[in-house]
Amino acid sequence: MPVEVLVADDHEMVREGIRALLEREGFRVVADASDGRQAVAEATTHRPDLAVLDVSMPVMNGLETVESMGRLSPDTKIVVLTRHDEDDYVMAAIRAGVKGYVLKSQPSSELVRAMRDVAAGGFYLSPRVSGFVVGSLMSRPQTAREPLSARERQMLKLIAEEHSTKECASLLDISVKTAESHRTRLMQKLGIHTTAGLVRYAVRHHVVEV
Repeated sequence: MPVEVLVADDHEMVREGIRALLEREGFRVVADASDGRQAVAEATTHRPDLAVLDVSMPVMNGLETVESMGRLSPDTKIVVLTRHDEDDYVMAAIRAGVKGYVLKSQPSSELVRAMRDVAAGGFYLSPRVSGFVVGSLMSRPQTAREPLSARERQMLKLIAEEHSTKECASLLDISVKTAESHRTRLMQKLGIHTTAGLVRYAVRHHVVEV
């Protein structure tokens, strides 16, 4: 029985390319998604064996998607496919629970290898980041606890993407009043009192990209 896979990336051409590659290698792609929230919904519906995700997606970014998927479809093992090789991206992905981290700059055969290793119960890191990870895990002190909840990070991402409070409420399927409460709590927690300040924080902590 083929390994079932969910593919999530906000670029349709990338999704189509991954689908073609994996199906040629014997995997079965059961669903795809263009943003994090859709990816979580598809995973919850299809319960695939594996999910391959970008870390930079709209509405809910890849790491938030990993955390949500881990709660709602815990048997789905996740491989991140990304252009980011920065230290903090790699470590954040590992802390979030990914089982594989593959760079888009590498040959397609590396993604196939990662998918097979993770499907078999293993863990895979692109060679360009694996040395850093080993060194970091051995030497880095325990990082500080994330100050924001998953929902607050979603709200922060949408604010930084220039959505109004009403639009945030609609995208998160909550009331405008609740969205306003999240916005107020964000500012209180972070000690930031302007939208521009929230945007700068979001960029600095990789909640959104510029």
